[in-house]
Amino acid sequence: MRFGSDINKNNLKKALIVGIGASMVGVAGARLIARTIVNKISDRFYNIISKDLYDENLWELISSTLRMTPQVAMETNLRATEAKMLERPMGTAKKMPSLDSLQFNVAQLHTMPTDTLTEIETQVTIGKRAAKPFTIKIPIMIAPMAYGVALSKKVKLALARGARMAGTATNSGEGAFLPEEREEAGIFIYQYNRGHYGNTPEILQNCDAVEIQFGQGGYGGVGHIVKSELIDRQMRRDFDIPPGTDIIAHSRQPEVQSPEDLPNLVAKLRDITGGAPIGAKIGAGKYMEKDLEYLCESGVDFITVDGAEAATKGSPPIFQDDFGIPTVFAIHRAAQWIRNNGYQDQVSLLVSGKIRTPGEVLKACALGADACYMGSIALFAVSHSQLNKALPYEPPTTLVWYNAHYSRHFDIDKGAKSLNNFLEACRLEIADGIRGLGKTSLAQVNREDLISIDETVAKGCGIPMAYDPYV
Repeated sequence: MRFGSDINKNNLKKALIVGIGASMVGVAGARLIARTIVNKISDRFYNIISKDLYDENLWELISSTLRMTPQVAMETNLRATEAKMLERPMGTAKKMPSLDSLQFNVAQLHTMPTDTLTEIETQVTIGKRAAKPFTIKIPIMIAPMAYGVALSKKVKLALARGARMAGTATNSGEGAFLPEEREEAGIFIYQYNRGHYGNTPEILQNCDAVEIQFGQGGYGGVGHIVKSELIDRQMRRDFDIPPGTDIIAHSRQPEVQSPEDLPNLVAKLRDITGGAPIGAKIGAGKYMEKDLEYLCESGVDFITVDGAEAATKGSPPIFQDDFGIPTVFAIHRAAQWIRNNGYQDQVSLLVSGKIRTPGEVLKACALGADACYMGSIALFAVSHSQLNKALPYEPPTTLVWYNAHYSRHFDIDKGAKSLNNFLEACRLEIADGIRGLGKTSLAQVNREDLISIDETVAKGCGIPMAYDPYV
């Protein structure tokens, strides 16, 4: 019995060896066949590309696309598909002069760095002469992003909670007012929209500041419409508009048909809020200094200037790519005008438009801003641990847009924690950057701490080039 068992084992081993050998031969054969096929296809393709004349050559598609850029090629196809205006989300892809071209000084001997154990002051007070100014722990606030016409309620609540945890403010945006967002926020800025919804005394009395919207970097001063058929029952309730009615944000503030009307609106809002800071938001344009003059003369407590790189939920590419002033020049010009006209102790300057990192925030403050709004990058931060819910089949924004495919899966607690982590990390980096300049507070950082690696930015902002020797 044992002898027969040994024979069976030997037969089994032989069978396994033969099987493995055959498999190896099969794999090698398959690989050889595959290589032969790929080689023939590659040769054929190379011959076509290298020998066909241009009017028949497939490479013409690549060269023509590179000439117009893939972005233009794709959007041309979209325009040719349907005769309607495009609405591109998340801002322009156009490369503009930016804060990236600025670098900070390095304190070592001529200027000594601040000791590592020294506490650094990063807080900022907005509305310096208002009856009820507010103070934020860091020079970063959450940008105005609208509920309903842009973000879901869950994301708005996470942004508000995360901002409160980090000791800073959040902005309602031009969407419907959410009482739950007001409850979650520590410091709540209400955007006085250009529509006929919200803007009631009850809402205004329940906020810490009011920002009158005149325009934005991603849409200029033009209004927009959400058609009635696109408005669901929940959104209609939140906006408090009857069935069959469109949501309209007009190009002009209904109460400001000329600059002369502005002081009356500012006074009205200040009276209703009992002295909360009243501000205004504008997109940066050629005549920005005249806009600033009207705003400052009206008595506003803060001004938000939105650079051309600013993003939005969706606006025509023509506004994103071809209108406005790059953020770096907008900050410089606004700060210079406010300083030269004696408003620096009266009006706070807030800036926004593709400000993404702690370094960019500190550069903006060095140029003269009091604080920065973060929008797109805040959405990345608030959703960072949840992107797997949408990827790889849907873009990450389907987690945050109102009624988007994965918006119901968004976790408010995780989002708020992620945003707080991001903002706190930014605060720590900004504080260390201030130490590296040999200073102890954000208020001490100024344009003298900057050099430029781009001649256009250097000339436009009055900053010395990196190659200029110090005298």
